[in-house]
Amino acid sequence: MNIAILQARMSSSRLPNKVLKEINGIPLLKYEVERILKSKKIDKLIIATSIDSSDDKIEEFSKENNIDVFRGDLNDVLSRYYLCAKEFKGKNNLDNLNIIRVTGDCPIIDPVVIDEVICFFEKNNCDYASNTLIPTYPDGMDIEVCSFDALEIAFSEATFKSDREHVTLFIKNDERFKRLNFVSKYDFSHLRMTVDEQSDFDFIKIIIENLYKENPSFSYLDVVSFLTKNPDLLYINSNIQRDEGLYKSLKNDGRI
Repeated sequence: MNIAILQARMSSSRLPNKVLKEINGIPLLKYEVERILKSKKIDKLIIATSIDSSDDKIEEFSKENNIDVFRGDLNDVLSRYYLCAKEFKGKNNLDNLNIIRVTGDCPIIDPVVIDEVICFFEKNNCDYASNTLIPTYPDGMDIEVCSFDALEIAFSEATFKSDREHVTLFIKNDERFKRLNFVSKYDFSHLRMTVDEQSDFDFIKIIIENLYKENPSFSYLDVVSFLTKNPDLLYINSNIQRDEGLYKSLKNDGRI
């Protein structure tokens, strides 16, 4: 069984409350949920937020939109994921469970890409698969899939703060696991379609205002096509480093 766990919090340091910032009266998180639910391979979606009072609004959003919500540690996101998955696995008496990790800063995530990565994971019988080990997709199209067993080992053994904050980092760095990378036919890894800072939000706002009304299911390639016709938009957020938060965490742990 495949469950998507969508991590979301209000206390982003670079753009507070970003997941519920609205475009055309719709929160970013709702755009993302809509697109995840278009996946043909995901059996269940759970929003995993924190027990911090600042995230009460995310629980309210989840209930209003009939999405299951799990609340766990604010900073130990690995434990939040594991305990969420463990609870779901136990309640449903599942022998096998695959976890699809999605983050709340990807409001225009492409459900076709989600399904491609899940199929790749299943076909290759691996512990972990993603399109992020060697990025070829735009930032904001990040999909990671891992087995429950791999997540459980990471939860039990990870000690670095960076491993607890970045859910799959331990798995990606441990040679015991079979880890595979899903590669696109085209390399658009230089493009940013995620929301970390105000300039990212400004960029996504333009994309949604121009593409969503005509086709709510627009693909990331539709965005690429739009950018090809409007190249000046590329400069809005091109100065931001990919995975900036990850590098900061690794530096704080003395790992780089």
